[in-house]
Amino acid sequence: MTALPDWMRPPRAEGWFAEDLDRLPEAPRHTELIDGALVFRLSPQRSWHGRLVTGLTVALMERAPADVRVGREMTIKLDERNRPEPDLLVTTADFDSVRTWFGPDEVRLVVEVVSPESAHRDRTVKLRKYAEAGIPHYWCIEDEDGSPVVHVYELDEPTRAYAPAGIFRGSLRRPVPFEISLDLDKLTPPRRT
Repeated sequence: MTALPDWMRPPRAEGWFAEDLDRLPEAPRHTELIDGALVFRLSPQRSWHGRLVTGLTVALMERAPADVRVGREMTIKLDERNRPEPDLLVTTADFDSVRTWFGPDEVRLVVEVVSPESAHRDRTVKLRKYAEAGIPHYWCIEDEDGSPVVHVYELDEPTRAYAPAGIFRGSLRRPVPFEISLDLDKLTPPRRT
């Protein structure tokens, strides 16, 4: 076994803090911070995942009102020890060239597309953390024989927990966080046989 590079060693005994991510240029792209630990995407994403995220990004951008923006590859600073990077988010904040994260109060919707390596985090850990941070809407998208299935959650403010708001196959219609109507089957091209 080889020694860890110096940049992988936490700067303090308590582990990593959210601001440390901005000081790790050596870290792989899409490095997240969960409970003070760095989380790396170790395996390449499947093409289905990439096509779905791109298709959904474009579809939401086409439908988004002028006061919201759709983004990818940005982290959300949930607190001092958690800075996950969702596959997609909808925010009320402006994008600028130096910004590296959004606060939970600026995010209206978080979307995670489940991959084999992220399944546990997406279905349980992030579900709980996004709700506790007060993000109003969460979509967890699963691959069901090549078709997207969207599990939609809405925040129950008093408990700071998500309540299931529906499971969508084929099409999705939602009035929040803005009026959305999607043909889910068109988000990913059909598989060639």
